Amino acid sequence: MAIYLIRRFLIMIATIFVIATMTFILMHSIPGNPFTTQDRSTSEAVQENLNAHYHLDEPMLTQYGIWLKSLVTFDFGPSIKQPTETVNDLLSRGFPISAELGMWTIMIALLSGITLGVLAALKHNGMIDYIAMTLAVLGISVPNFILATLLIQQLAVNLQLLPAATWSSPMHMIMPIIALATGPTAIIARLTRSSMLEVLTQDYIKTARAKGLSPAKIVIKHALRNALMPVVTILGTLVAAILTGTFVIERIFAIPGMGKYFVESINNRDYPVIMGTTVFYSAFLIFMLFLVDIVYSILDPRIKLHKKGGS
Repeated sequence: MAIYLIRRFLIMIATIFVIATMTFILMHSIPGNPFTTQDRSTSEAVQENLNAHYHLDEPMLTQYGIWLKSLVTFDFGPSIKQPTETVNDLLSRGFPISAELGMWTIMIALLSGITLGVLAALKHNGMIDYIAMTLAVLGISVPNFILATLLIQQLAVNLQLLPAATWSSPMHMIMPIIALATGPTAIIARLTRSSMLEVLTQDYIKTARAKGLSPAKIVIKHALRNALMPVVTILGTLVAAILTGTFVIERIFAIPGMGKYFVESINNRDYPVIMGTTVFYSAFLIFMLFLVDIVYSILDPRIKLHKKGGS
């Protein structure tokens, strides 16, 4: 276990280093700089002073060294667009909101998707199965930003049941969470259904039925645990999709999370915010994938983390 954890930790560090390097190269490969795009009336002398202040007049290798130092010290420096704010300030203010939105979305997607999948498998080729899979197809087919627009139009504008924007009460959370959770719910439901159908035909399930165990005990204790393995496998990818997908949804619903700062930083060529946010989210998602591996090994005792090729 210890050897596996050390190896994975080193791989995580190397991956973050590659992401940080690629982000730096891509940001500086675009012609121009943040100051020429922000205010074209700014004099050349002022632009030179700003470039010197943010080290943009330094050689590329020197800028890269400064970037790596900020990465190691977890100090991403001040925002170019908002000089009174540091990137760390923006992260500490916006990430908790984005994380809350993402975590609620993941929990609701897991609960509703697994429930739909299990019911569809138990009622295979029945009305519940057809309804659940129809909803799943619709959930996968409709992009979350289209669904968000429809929700605002119907629930906020036409029916006036829910507030359309901001993030100040539980009522404000409902539509963004629905828009984000619908797609993952559909994916989880389809995976759970197909996996449950396969598990329910296994010999140990037939043996459990022959012993007279109750249907609920067979499903919950014996079938569901193995049926969830494919869901756990894609959980890391779903978490990544949900957390990055919040950026678009946050803009639509005017949620003051990281999506607001990230989109604004791209429009304004705010290098520190773009690079700091990208690396921060990359590190967070890599860590989530690591946790998924651990959960996978807990659900399936046959997988041993300390053995090569065990996952």
